[in-house]
Amino acid sequence: MKALVVAAGLVFWTLVLGVVWLAFFPGGSTGEPVAILQIEPGPATDEGAPSGQGAAQTPESGAPALPSEAPANAASTPTGSGETVPMPPGFAVAPGAAPQAPVIAPPAPGQVLPPGEIGAPAMPEAPGAAPSDGRQGAAESGEQTASTAPSGQETSTTGTQVAAVAPPPPPPETPAVEPGAGPLPPVPVAELVEESQYGPLPKIASDGRRPIDVYARPSKYAARTPGDPARVAILVSGLGLPDSPSGDVLKGLPPSVSVAYGAYGRSLQDWVNKARAEGHEVLLQVPLEPNDYPKVDPGPHTLLTTLPSEENLKRLQWLMSRYTGYVGITNQMGSKFEATQEAMTPVLEEVKARGLLYIDDGSVQGSTAGQIANTIGLDYSVASVQIDANASAADIAKQLAKLEAAAKEKGAAIGVVKAKPAALKQLAEWAGKLQSKGLVLVPVSAAVRSQSQS
Repeated sequence: MKALVVAAGLVFWTLVLGVVWLAFFPGGSTGEPVAILQIEPGPATDEGAPSGQGAAQTPESGAPALPSEAPANAASTPTGSGETVPMPPGFAVAPGAAPQAPVIAPPAPGQVLPPGEIGAPAMPEAPGAAPSDGRQGAAESGEQTASTAPSGQETSTTGTQVAAVAPPPPPPETPAVEPGAGPLPPVPVAELVEESQYGPLPKIASDGRRPIDVYARPSKYAARTPGDPARVAILVSGLGLPDSPSGDVLKGLPPSVSVAYGAYGRSLQDWVNKARAEGHEVLLQVPLEPNDYPKVDPGPHTLLTTLPSEENLKRLQWLMSRYTGYVGITNQMGSKFEATQEAMTPVLEEVKARGLLYIDDGSVQGSTAGQIANTIGLDYSVASVQIDANASAADIAKQLAKLEAAAKEKGAAIGVVKAKPAALKQLAEWAGKLQSKGLVLVPVSAAVRSQSQS
């Protein structure tokens, strides 16, 4: 009987030990290798993660507690029955591998860990947080550091804030040509037209609008402000004359270049409309008496010193009626007429009364246009440089350099060049390099207005 009790006890304890063995080493009874936990780094959870994600601290032990539902990317450990048990983020199971200690990521530049977290894996910055630049502010409550970020932007980490300073924006570059190469509005504007016996003439509208205001190409450099770049304006003349090239010669020029059409060509309004569609503002070129007239004759309806002012005004109105949409007048020749104040004064008064500007091309020595314009308050300017379109490329480059120097000295300068294909091609290439020289290309009307404010 005693032997039977001993045998039963041995069987009982054998079964108990077997159950314990199977419970702790499930693979041992099936011949499978025992699974060993291998600790690897994994993504940490953000502060304020939803309940059920990431590790939660238990108040009793302070150790991470398993979540109720493991994230999709969490590791799992196999069981003897084929089921898997979800593991917390940062843990993985590798059968047969030796245990490894957690890998501690170094703190990001500028990140300050509280004393209690030294040696612990670094927590990532919250989404949308500004990047750190390595600066540390004053600690708050022993856990929080100062943060500098643009308005409306916050930095947030678990127990730690990272200082961030936004880099200053790069300084704006001065454009060589003003942006916006779009077409100018169609012309004419009905309120700016006076019907006459010769055709439509420009006039000031009843609300005070002038052709110089409405038909000009807009420019932010028309008003002078401190720090603005020096302004350069180009007027291409010699179009709309019997021996001039067609308006297609303007192709490739920046829209800030202004153009002047005469009164003798065919389909002038069509060419003016096309020039404005390409962004160019337009001036009317009026023939004035040269010194050797009539040997050198600018053409019909030339204004002459030998005619009474009434006759010259009739001729001027005929010339102004050839097309619409121009901002002002410029001279064709006129070495004798511009030097005669009695003949020139009524003409410039008519120009002012119709809301136009006047550009002296600078070819006349002793011109009285500037003096008269100052007296009557006319929008006026004289070209600083006449660019010889028939000169060599090297000589044209020298003339353009002279124009640049005049613009830097005066704040604004105008150059006049005749419409010749080779010269205009060189002009377009030169305009593209103005930015590196601290200059900006503007319409003639903008140069006139900026000069009048100096």
